[in-house]
Amino acid sequence: MRAFSKREAREFYRRLAETRPIPQTELEFVDPFTLLVAVVLSAQATDAGVNKATPALFALADTPEKMLALGEERIVELIRTIGLFRTKAKNLVALSRMLVERHGGEVPRDRAALEALPGVGRKTANVVLNVAFGEPTIAVDTHIFRVANRTGIAPGKTPLAVETGLEAITPAEYKRYAHHWLILHGRYVCQARKPDCPNCVVADLCRYGAKTGPAELIAARAGSGEPEALSEPAAKSVRPRARSPR
Repeated sequence: MRAFSKREAREFYRRLAETRPIPQTELEFVDPFTLLVAVVLSAQATDAGVNKATPALFALADTPEKMLALGEERIVELIRTIGLFRTKAKNLVALSRMLVERHGGEVPRDRAALEALPGVGRKTANVVLNVAFGEPTIAVDTHIFRVANRTGIAPGKTPLAVETGLEAITPAEYKRYAHHWLILHGRYVCQARKPDCPNCVVADLCRYGAKTGPAELIAARAGSGEPEALSEPAAKSVRPRARSPR
């Protein structure tokens, strides 16, 4: 698979940005703590499923102190519709206790401190740092892992390898929203079972060899061939100078 050039990567993100100028997470939250809770609950669950459960939870416990007071069993009742609800309820109590005891009830703006919280891994920490604090982090979930490998923009065998690749290839001006564009593209266009290649704005840049839909439709939608702005300038032919007669 031919690697993306820096110009191709910039064009890739430019087109995704054009479709969603200011993308946002689809999880519903009101502050860093409720965001942290929502992201912890979203592990192996859909954002839509989490959003159905969190309004009732947040109505009773929108701070670490209130979450502790609510207790594990009551939390279980409120999030029962979400996968792994018992483990997640236990983690919510434990992380809330740690936030109160070590961070004054505030969500820390620090990767190591976030990853030390129960139920919080690198992906969750990256989401919180990006969405709550505006850090240019890239959280690699299943959608981003698929898009990065399928398109070829940052192939890797592990989420960390993909994250490292995306960090290296993503232009600085696009890093703030990069993971949102990639997630939404994977969720609604570059889907797992059947990617919607005819309606993909980066289809002509994508390295995927089994594109769906008629080739001519894909070319018409995304632009046939390599965009002129990305093509290498043609080498100029140099004619030998004629020697002046002596």
